[in-house]
Amino acid sequence: YINFVSLLCIFCHCSAWCKTAPDVVCEGQFNNGTFLKPVPCKWTNGHSFETALLLSVFLGMFGVDRFYLGYPAIGLLKFSTLGFMFLGQLIDILLIATQVLNPSDGSAYVLDYYGAATVRLSRDNDTYLLLDN
Repeated sequence: YINFVSLLCIFCHCSAWCKTAPDVVCEGQFNNGTFLKPVPCKWTNGHSFETALLLSVFLGMFGVDRFYLGYPAIGLLKFSTLGFMFLGQLIDILLIATQVLNPSDGSAYVLDYYGAATVRLSRDNDTYLLLDN
């Protein structure tokens, strides 16, 4: 469910029935080609992506972006070295724009529902490809 005021997810935890791809064997509780997958939650704590990016572009040499995201030690270091001679500011702009640098409490950015969100895909050893002989 989507909150139409903030355009964020209301219920943060849910599971979805998924079907395996062709030639993929699913080992687990159900051996019928379906499995129950938890949908990941992106909880927020009020840190806006647009605000963090604008702070990094315009005030990043003073470390304001790092203070905003909850990294006061790096923010103080950037402030005292003028953003690591502007190289640290450029790196932080790239890290925030690609959403690699998130708030320090582990939360996600507050984004519009149709905003520029990135999703990291990961793989593990639980699924394998069944080759034909």
